[in-house]
Amino acid sequence: MSVWQLVAVGAVMLLGLVGVLVPGVPGQAIVWAAVMWWALTDTTPVAWGVLIGATCLLLLNQALKALLPSRRPHESGAPRRTLMAGGAAAIAGFFVIPVVGGILGYVGAVYGAERLRLGSRAAGWSSLRSVMRATGYSVLLELFSCLLAVGAWLGAVVWG
Repeated sequence: MSVWQLVAVGAVMLLGLVGVLVPGVPGQAIVWAAVMWWALTDTTPVAWGVLIGATCLLLLNQALKALLPSRRPHESGAPRRTLMAGGAAAIAGFFVIPVVGGILGYVGAVYGAERLRLGSRAAGWSSLRSVMRATGYSVLLELFSCLLAVGAWLGAVVWG
């Protein structure tokens, strides 16, 4: 696979990660399609293993999403930019501190944005809890599973 094709696959995956944060956009499907595109072009056993792993992970995520409360961003009281800041920090945090950084980045950015917006530590903490109840767990699970799929792809490309 050429460098430009890898860049295109990476761009589609980034689009899918951003799509997870926007309601109505099938971010998981976009990430999976990018992994499949890469695996069908680069037909090594590692590529097929990443595709099988990503498929199982994303299907498991779909099953677990039914157990979590649905997304209701308007009920949290937080502005849209707070949720987008949390998502961007989760994506960056995942690559800075592998795996755990995604969760820490999301929660930390939402808390920080809400503390700045509301002005006090207690109000920021209370708002973080309401955001996590309304949207956070569902978004965080979906984003985390997509980040794991992208991380597996990135690991296979760099070290494979």
